[in-house]
Amino acid sequence: MTQSAKRSRTTKQPANTASGLEYLVDAYRCDPAALRSRAALEQVFARLINDLGLRPAGQPLWHVFPAPGGITGLCLLTESHITIHTFPETGLATINLYCCRPRPAWDWEIHLADILGARQIDVRTVARGERPPVTSAVQARSASSRPS
Repeated sequence: MTQSAKRSRTTKQPANTASGLEYLVDAYRCDPAALRSRAALEQVFARLINDLGLRPAGQPLWHVFPAPGGITGLCLLTESHITIHTFPETGLATINLYCCRPRPAWDWEIHLADILGARQIDVRTVARGERPPVTSAVQARSASSRPS
Protein backbone atom coordinates (compact mmCIF):
# COMPACT_ATOMS: atom_id res chain seq x y z
CA MET A 1 0.00 0.00 0.00
CA THR A 2 1.36 3.42 -0.85
CA GLN A 3 1.73 6.20 1.68
CA SER A 4 -0.96 8.24 -0.07
CA ALA A 5 -3.37 5.28 0.16
CA LYS A 6 -2.68 5.06 3.89
CA ARG A 7 -3.39 8.77 4.29
CA SER A 8 -6.67 8.51 2.37
CA ARG A 9 -8.22 6.33 5.07
CA THR A 10 -7.81 9.01 7.70
CA THR A 11 -8.45 12.05 5.51
CA LYS A 12 -11.52 13.94 6.61
CA GLN A 13 -12.89 16.98 4.89
CA PRO A 14 -11.55 20.08 6.66
CA ALA A 15 -14.28 21.97 8.48
CA ASN A 16 -13.19 25.28 6.93
CA THR A 17 -13.31 24.04 3.33
CA ALA A 18 -16.16 25.93 1.73
CA SER A 19 -16.26 24.12 -1.59
CA GLY A 20 -15.46 20.50 -0.86
CA LEU A 21 -12.87 17.81 -1.25
CA GLU A 22 -11.64 16.25 -4.48
CA TYR A 23 -10.21 12.74 -4.63
CA LEU A 24 -7.73 11.98 -7.41
CA VAL A 25 -7.23 8.22 -7.56
CA ASP A 26 -4.81 6.22 -9.70
CA ALA A 27 -5.34 2.45 -9.65
CA TYR A 28 -2.37 0.55 -11.12
CA ARG A 29 -1.85 -3.03 -12.26
CA CYS A 30 -5.58 -3.60 -12.74
CA ASP A 31 -7.08 -6.54 -14.61
CA PRO A 32 -7.30 -5.39 -18.27
CA ALA A 33 -10.59 -7.30 -18.75
CA ALA A 34 -12.15 -5.39 -15.83
CA LEU A 35 -10.96 -2.10 -17.33
CA ARG A 36 -12.81 -3.00 -20.57
CA SER A 37 -15.97 -4.01 -18.68
CA ARG A 38 -18.68 -1.40 -18.41
CA ALA A 39 -20.41 -3.64 -15.86
CA ALA A 40 -17.33 -3.56 -13.60
CA LEU A 41 -17.08 0.23 -13.85
CA GLU A 42 -20.80 0.59 -13.17
CA GLN A 43 -20.15 -1.44 -10.01
CA VAL A 44 -17.43 1.03 -8.93
CA PHE A 45 -19.87 3.93 -9.36
CA ALA A 46 -22.71 2.07 -7.63
CA ARG A 47 -20.54 1.16 -4.63
CA LEU A 48 -19.25 4.74 -4.27
CA ILE A 49 -22.78 6.15 -4.55
CA ASN A 50 -24.25 3.65 -2.09
CA ASP A 51 -21.44 3.65 0.48
CA LEU A 52 -21.03 7.44 0.56
CA GLY A 53 -24.72 8.33 0.27
CA LEU A 54 -24.15 10.29 -2.95
CA ARG A 55 -27.08 11.48 -5.06
CA PRO A 56 -26.88 11.06 -8.85
CA ALA A 57 -28.52 13.86 -10.83
CA GLY A 58 -29.18 11.42 -13.70
CA GLN A 59 -27.88 8.25 -15.31
CA PRO A 60 -24.10 7.92 -15.79
CA LEU A 61 -22.70 8.52 -19.27
CA TRP A 62 -20.29 5.98 -20.77
CA HIS A 63 -18.03 6.00 -23.80
CA VAL A 64 -16.52 2.67 -24.78
CA PHE A 65 -13.44 3.02 -26.98
CA PRO A 66 -12.66 0.43 -29.67
CA ALA A 67 -10.29 -2.36 -28.57
CA PRO A 68 -7.72 -2.23 -27.18
CA GLY A 69 -9.00 1.00 -25.61
CA GLY A 70 -10.86 1.42 -22.36
CA ILE A 71 -13.91 3.23 -21.13
CA THR A 72 -14.67 6.73 -19.90
CA GLY A 73 -17.54 7.26 -17.48
CA LEU A 74 -19.14 10.30 -15.87
CA CYS A 75 -21.82 10.52 -13.21
CA LEU A 76 -23.16 13.96 -12.38
CA LEU A 77 -24.03 14.20 -8.69
CA THR A 78 -26.01 16.76 -6.78
CA GLU A 79 -22.78 17.00 -4.74
CA SER A 80 -20.62 17.34 -7.90
CA HIS A 81 -19.29 14.40 -9.98
CA ILE A 82 -17.51 11.07 -10.38
CA THR A 83 -15.38 10.29 -13.45
CA ILE A 84 -13.36 7.25 -14.47
CA HIS A 85 -10.97 6.70 -17.36
CA THR A 86 -9.49 3.27 -18.00
CA PHE A 87 -6.39 2.23 -19.90
CA PRO A 88 -6.42 -1.58 -20.25
CA GLU A 89 -3.21 -1.52 -22.29
CA THR A 90 -1.32 -0.26 -19.21
CA GLY A 91 -3.57 -1.62 -16.43
CA LEU A 92 -4.47 1.89 -15.22
CA ALA A 93 -7.76 3.37 -14.03
CA THR A 94 -7.97 7.03 -13.04
CA ILE A 95 -10.89 8.18 -10.92
CA ASN A 96 -11.97 11.63 -9.83
CA LEU A 97 -14.58 12.15 -7.12
CA TYR A 98 -15.49 15.67 -6.11
CA CYS A 99 -17.87 16.19 -3.19
CA CYS A 100 -18.97 19.57 -1.95
CA ARG A 101 -20.40 18.02 1.24
CA PRO A 102 -18.38 16.15 3.91
CA ARG A 103 -18.25 12.37 3.44
CA PRO A 104 -16.79 9.52 5.45
CA ALA A 105 -13.50 7.99 4.34
CA TRP A 106 -13.85 5.28 1.66
CA ASP A 107 -11.42 2.38 1.43
CA TRP A 108 -10.34 2.84 -2.18
CA GLU A 109 -7.72 0.09 -1.94
CA ILE A 110 -10.14 -2.64 -0.82
CA HIS A 111 -12.91 -1.74 -3.28
CA LEU A 112 -10.71 -1.21 -6.35
CA ALA A 113 -8.77 -4.41 -5.66
CA ASP A 114 -12.07 -6.27 -5.39
CA ILE A 115 -13.73 -4.84 -8.52
CA LEU A 116 -10.80 -3.99 -10.83
CA GLY A 117 -8.07 -6.24 -9.48
CA ALA A 118 -5.94 -3.17 -8.67
CA ARG A 119 -2.68 -4.03 -6.92
CA GLN A 120 -1.50 -0.47 -6.23
CA ILE A 121 -3.62 2.56 -5.39
CA ASP A 122 -2.55 6.18 -5.05
CA VAL A 123 -5.12 8.53 -3.53
CA ARG A 124 -4.56 12.25 -3.41
CA THR A 125 -7.01 14.72 -1.95
CA VAL A 126 -7.35 18.37 -2.78
CA ALA A 127 -9.33 20.71 -0.55
CA ARG A 128 -11.20 23.06 -2.85
CA GLY A 129 -12.04 26.70 -2.14
CA GLU A 130 -9.59 27.29 0.71
CA ARG A 131 -8.38 30.65 -0.62
CA PRO A 132 -10.51 33.53 0.72
CA PRO A 133 -12.68 35.16 -1.93
CA VAL A 134 -11.50 38.35 -3.62
CA THR A 135 -13.78 41.20 -2.53
CA SER A 136 -13.06 43.85 -5.15
CA ALA A 137 -11.93 44.21 -8.74
CA VAL A 138 -8.81 46.10 -7.56
CA GLN A 139 -7.79 43.18 -5.35
CA ALA A 140 -8.47 40.72 -8.18
CA ARG A 141 -6.20 42.62 -10.59
CA SER A 142 -3.57 43.03 -7.89
CA ALA A 143 -3.57 39.32 -7.04
CA SER A 144 -3.44 38.22 -10.68
CA SER A 145 -0.48 40.54 -11.45
CA ARG A 146 1.72 39.07 -8.71
CA PRO A 147 4.44 36.66 -9.82
CA SER A 148 3.73 33.02 -8.89
